Amino acid sequence: MMDLKKAILADFSKAQCDAIVRYIGDKQDRFDELVRLFLNEEYRVVQRAAWPLSYCAIAHPELIKKHIRKMILNLRKPGLPEAVKRNTVRFLQKIEIPHSLHGETMNTCFRLLCDPQEAVAVKVFSMTVLSKLARLYPEIIPEIKMTLEDQWPDQTAAFRNRAGKVIKELRIDSIRSPGK
Repeated sequence: MMDLKKAILADFSKAQCDAIVRYIGDKQDRFDELVRLFLNEEYRVVQRAAWPLSYCAIAHPELIKKHIRKMILNLRKPGLPEAVKRNTVRFLQKIEIPHSLHGETMNTCFRLLCDPQEAVAVKVFSMTVLSKLARLYPEIIPEIKMTLEDQWPDQTAAFRNRAGKVIKELRIDSIRSPGK
């Protein structure tokens, strides 16, 4: 039996992340313990638990079902480590989000996408989640377009690349930089 907290603190490497993911596998009780550490522990544990948690949720989406509400609401907390936001939104791209959480998820992803201080990875993952939800709620497409247009001039190649894919997927007319 692995002590997850010790394993998380022992080594912060891809190999250690993979070992934790393998240990958890499809075991709900083990995943539940990882979620507990992710949501309730000190900063370093939370930050390091994020990476294997996202991989587990993507590999076994059934494990996250009972925790998804807490995970999405957790994104409201101020001062969250970037790793928490990045890895939470990463797995949100890959799983089915319950209908009852669509509104909260959209609000959260728009907030993350619009935050000028937010890391590019968090923004592009949020963009993808919004693109997925826009297929169900096409009324958000104009807001996505406006948000992408507003940020286009000041963003990185990674942002523009993902934005281009979203534009194509949603069949948005090409975006124009404001003032051009």
